[in-house]
Amino acid sequence: MTAMRAVQIKNFGGPEVLELAEVADPLPAPGEVLVEVSLAGVNYRDTHLSEVGTLPGDLLPLIPGMEVVGRTADGTRVAAVVPRGGYAQRVAVPAQLAVPVPDGVDDFSALALLVQGTTAWLLLHESARMRAGDSVLVHAAAGGVGSLAVQLARTAGAGRVIAAAGSPEKRALALDLGADEAIDSHDPDLAAAARRANGGRGLDVVLEMTGGPVTAQSLAALAPLGRLVFYGMASRTAPAPVELPALMETSTTVCGLMLEHAMTRPGLLERAMDALFEQVADGRLRVVCGAVRGLSEVRGLHEDLAARRTVGKLALDPGR
Repeated sequence: MTAMRAVQIKNFGGPEVLELAEVADPLPAPGEVLVEVSLAGVNYRDTHLSEVGTLPGDLLPLIPGMEVVGRTADGTRVAAVVPRGGYAQRVAVPAQLAVPVPDGVDDFSALALLVQGTTAWLLLHESARMRAGDSVLVHAAAGGVGSLAVQLARTAGAGRVIAAAGSPEKRALALDLGADEAIDSHDPDLAAAARRANGGRGLDVVLEMTGGPVTAQSLAALAPLGRLVFYGMASRTAPAPVELPALMETSTTVCGLMLEHAMTRPGLLERAMDALFEQVADGRLRVVCGAVRGLSEVRGLHEDLAARRTVGKLALDPGR
């Protein structure tokens, strides 16, 4: 039995529980293919997995990582979402989940589109039902999902794209990506700041992943018939409950998105990936590279991600 390098969790805790280990190569089951991993994606959800172990089937020891790009034994370049096992040199992937990567899309971009790209696309086109001319507020606009959502909203014909980010550098990046205005996500009256950035009007669409008081501020920033999509809780603080009569008074919509549910809809993710691949290949969509580090540097990457010190897409290179 051959061995490989991987990041392994033997106990739940903080980044300190992420250990570089030598483990047996995965043995593909019937219907699976073995992928030699060139890059493994690092996502905010991975920090939850190591810290609390609340995801279904979290039996120790485990190898985290839910997205990879690499090559199969016949040399086909593929990208794939996996339940776990991505932080490794090799991973077994169900054949139906291995998406061939077009020649015009590089490995890093393909990796970013798997989870964050499809999430951004679904937020706008499925959950928010964004229409041309809509005003859109994107929270965490310099992050992996946010940096793509800013661009996708622009190419989909948004009337105005407002970016919210926590530092001058992150706001500058959002403007460079196509946002019309960038506001400080720490503004104590975030709703008023968002409305000012939209010419004094409420927003048609808000993409919210912070939680805590930011959710209530985002609701207050909506225009009548506006839509808020909640897809994360980076603050790790639950927002105040939404009162249904209040939604009726303003004719606003609140919904949520979990990517796993989209995977149960035949053809939906394929449609999203086709659109994303096309926009990367023709230059309309740019993936922001936040960091690519070796497996031995995974602890620092998780620390930076949890502290919201990162921008764009983060990845591990199993060859380093």
